[in-house]
Amino acid sequence: MIDTEKILKKYYRDNEKAYELLVKHSISVRNYALETIDKHPEYRFADRNFVSEAAMLHDIGIFLCHAPEIHCFGTHHYIEHGYLGAEILRAENLPKHALVCERHTGAGISLESIIKNNYPLPHREMLPISIEEKLICYADKFFSKSKPETIFTVKEIREKLLQFGETEVAKFDAMHRMFE
Repeated sequence: MIDTEKILKKYYRDNEKAYELLVKHSISVRNYALETIDKHPEYRFADRNFVSEAAMLHDIGIFLCHAPEIHCFGTHHYIEHGYLGAEILRAENLPKHALVCERHTGAGISLESIIKNNYPLPHREMLPISIEEKLICYADKFFSKSKPETIFTVKEIREKLLQFGETEVAKFDAMHRMFE
């Protein structure tokens, strides 16, 4: 079992406000993902321990981004937090957890979308593949970091994703059909 609190504190020791928001958000994502496994016997093969750990670490890279509303004052665009977090977790020798970081942003980001939209991201596929990656990506869409008490509805999630195109909504809808 990985000590996720120790890892998060290592990177957020100088930013208590961001740490608190990150932990609240991550706990909500973790709990929702685990509840989703419990509601679906067909996903009982999912690695609950891994889902718990990866959900707690999936947003570790936010401190490197400029997102003042969540007390993050880095230099990167927020869309980069996934792959930046993946780099941190690879350095922590957690390559599988790193994939969750890299693949959870939006409804996952395709190489085609990265190139087409000129996103400041490495040119590679960043789509969730494993059931655990999809669970965390899906659960993440329901919870705000800036307003931890907020739980988004499916309609609100779809509206937010629509600004990135119908393809993003369709990816979320596919996950929603799997998990709800």
